[in-house]
Amino acid sequence: MAMAGTAGTAGKNSRTAWRNWAGNVTAAPARVVAPTSVGELQEAVRRAAEDGLRVKAVGTGHSFTAAAATDGVLLRPQALSGILGIDRAAGTVTVAAGTALKDLNRALAAEGLSLTNMGDIMEQTVSGATATGTHGTGRDSASIAAQIRGLELVTADGRLLDCSEKGDDEERAVFAAARIGIGALGIVTAITFAVEPLFLLTAREEPMRFDRVTAEFEQHVAENEHFEFYWFPHTGNCNTKRNNRSQGPAAPPGPVSAWIEDELLSNGVFQAVNSVGRAFPATIPSIARVASRALSARTYTDIPYRVFTSPRRVRFVEMEYALPREHAVEALRELKAMVDRSRLRISFPVEVRTAPADDITLSTASGRETAYIAVHMYKGTPYQAYFTAAEQIFTAHGGRPHWGKVHTRDAEYLARAYPRFGEFTELRDRLDPDRLFGNDYLRRVLGD
Repeated sequence: MAMAGTAGTAGKNSRTAWRNWAGNVTAAPARVVAPTSVGELQEAVRRAAEDGLRVKAVGTGHSFTAAAATDGVLLRPQALSGILGIDRAAGTVTVAAGTALKDLNRALAAEGLSLTNMGDIMEQTVSGATATGTHGTGRDSASIAAQIRGLELVTADGRLLDCSEKGDDEERAVFAAARIGIGALGIVTAITFAVEPLFLLTAREEPMRFDRVTAEFEQHVAENEHFEFYWFPHTGNCNTKRNNRSQGPAAPPGPVSAWIEDELLSNGVFQAVNSVGRAFPATIPSIARVASRALSARTYTDIPYRVFTSPRRVRFVEMEYALPREHAVEALRELKAMVDRSRLRISFPVEVRTAPADDITLSTASGRETAYIAVHMYKGTPYQAYFTAAEQIFTAHGGRPHWGKVHTRDAEYLARAYPRFGEFTELRDRLDPDRLFGNDYLRRVLGD
C-alpha cells in the first residue's frame, strides 16, 4: 500500500500548549510538528529519536485519557488527509491517517459507499478513533478498528511498515495489534477499511422504562442489528434506539423536527440544564425527570452516517467499561441502586451499547460478546466520586476500560483482563524497545 505525500506547505514547527476536547488533559510539548507528507513524518520521528525526545501523534483530542499527551514532539497529522484509493472489487478504501471521520463518511457517500458501523460522533481522525477502540453498537458488526483490512505505520527506527492479515509473520502480528495500538507501536499514516455499497437504515427511537428495557435487553439485542439505550439517573426512564437496514425510501427527519431533537433539546436545552445543575446540584433529580420525558418517539430512514452519528456540542468527561454481555444488566442494576442510595447528583444519561467478539489483541471486545456501559459528567463538575463508584462495579464484573476514556486501571489489572496482553507488550518491546512512543499513560496501562 504505497502512500504519496499530501500536497501542501512544508512541515511546521512551533511551541504551543495542547489541551484535549474535554479540557481534563493538558500537555506542554517541546515542539509541535505538522508534517505534510509521510517522508516529513518519518523525518520528524528520526529527529525526535536523535534529540532524545518522545513523540506522539494527536488527532482532534476527543480522548479523555492522556494517551496522546507528551512533553516531547507532538505530531499533528491532519495535513495527511483524504482518500488515497478505492478498490471496488475488493470492497476497500484507503485513507490518510489525519482524515476526519466526518470527511470520510461524506466522501464515501458521494462515491455510493459506506462503512458498516460507526460510533455516535464523527469529529475524530480515523487514526485517533481506531487507535483507542472507538465503537458504536452492533449485534453482528463491530468497532471501527474491526473494519480495518490494512494499515501503514512509521516505526521507532523510521521505517514505513505496511501490514495486513495477508502479510508475512511480522506484518500479521503487527496488524493483529496495531488496529487498536493506543499509539504504542508507531505512528499510523494510512488505513485501509472494508466498505460496502451505500445502504439505508431505519432508526426507531422510543422511550421505555428501565425495568422493561433491562428485562428485555437480550431480546432487543437479538432482534435488532443495532440497539442502544440511555438511562437517565434519578429516574426510571430510558430512551431506546434501534437501527436496522431498510429498503427505503429515505425519509429523514424534517428540518424543524431534526433541529428540535438534535440541536434544541440534545444540545441547546441540554447545555442550559447542565449549567443549572452544575450551579445548583439539588435541582438535578427534578431536571432529570423532566428531561427524560422531553424526547418523544420518532422513526426516520436515512444513509448510515446520518443515523449512527449526532452532533455533540455539550462538553463532558466520560468513563466507559466493556463488560461480558451476560453481566451487563446486573452491573447496570447495581449502578442504578448505587446512584439511588447515594448523595450523587448525575445530570448526564448513562449509555449502553453492544459489540460482537473480535480478534484484535487489545480490543475491549477481544474474544468475547460485549456490552458497554458509559457514564458521563458535565464539564467542570466533580466526577471522581461517581466514576470511582461506577468503576468498582464494572471491575467486579471483569470490565475492560475504554482506552480513550477516564479510568484508573494499570498494567497489572489489564494483564488479567486481556488474555493476549503479553502478546501486545512483546510486540511493543520489539518495535519500540526505547519507548520513543511512550508516555506516562502508556507506562501505567502497559508497564515499563
